[in-house]
Amino acid sequence: MRILFIGDVVGRPGRSMVQDYLPKLRKKYRPSLTIVNGENAASGKGITEKIYKSFLEAGAQVVTLGNHAWARREIFSFIDDAKKLIRPINYPVGTPGKGTVSVNINGQEVVVINAMGRTFLADIDCPFRAVEEAVEEAKKRTPFVFVDFHAEVTSEKQAMGWFLDGKASAVIGTHTHVSTADDRILPGGTAYQSDVGMTGPYDGILGVEREAVLDKFLTAMPVKFEVAEGRTQLNGICIDLDDQTGKARSLQRIMINDDHPFYE
Repeated sequence: MRILFIGDVVGRPGRSMVQDYLPKLRKKYRPSLTIVNGENAASGKGITEKIYKSFLEAGAQVVTLGNHAWARREIFSFIDDAKKLIRPINYPVGTPGKGTVSVNINGQEVVVINAMGRTFLADIDCPFRAVEEAVEEAKKRTPFVFVDFHAEVTSEKQAMGWFLDGKASAVIGTHTHVSTADDRILPGGTAYQSDVGMTGPYDGILGVEREAVLDKFLTAMPVKFEVAEGRTQLNGICIDLDDQTGKARSLQRIMINDDHPFYE
């Protein structure tokens, strides 16, 4: 079982990278399951139904979200019918959408869970308890469980990794947009990375035009953030799982930009 995960897609530049490179990545790595985080895909915040469907057409089988899930009001009209779109599982009961999805891969079930941290983000339900319950339920049916943990601070992400070590097949962080070099397999067999990185502008600051961010830091005044233009990047990770146990066997960071060209 091989899982390909593409980090936070930011705006049109990120969507273009998915359209251009996801088919090539699928050809090169031949993943069993492809997951894309799309919470920033619509002009840097939120997602639309058209964009969601474009990810599926490009080869994604699951699309995850995060703290910008509700940035586009359009999502309320389609999220309940979007079978492969999931938002953080620890939103309160009654929130539209769902936090897990099950995918059948050649007769084998893979459960994907999306969760969101609470440090410096919305004070919603406990992600640890919500994910623990979801993982325990999933493990009754399958050894293959992937968790996209959308969180701000590294300590909370590492805590989730260790909390689920030996229980989930992988715990991969999103949200901070910078690929971390701590990809590893924890002792219990769980693949872990604090942040998979972003897909979109390469020369912005976390995908945003540099000038606006610099003005914010220099003046402390309100500014409007726009998705940066220019060179682009794609960040992701490829994880191989044992077909019997669901434990990680290997993982490989994927980085595509002008300094790290893609080789087919």
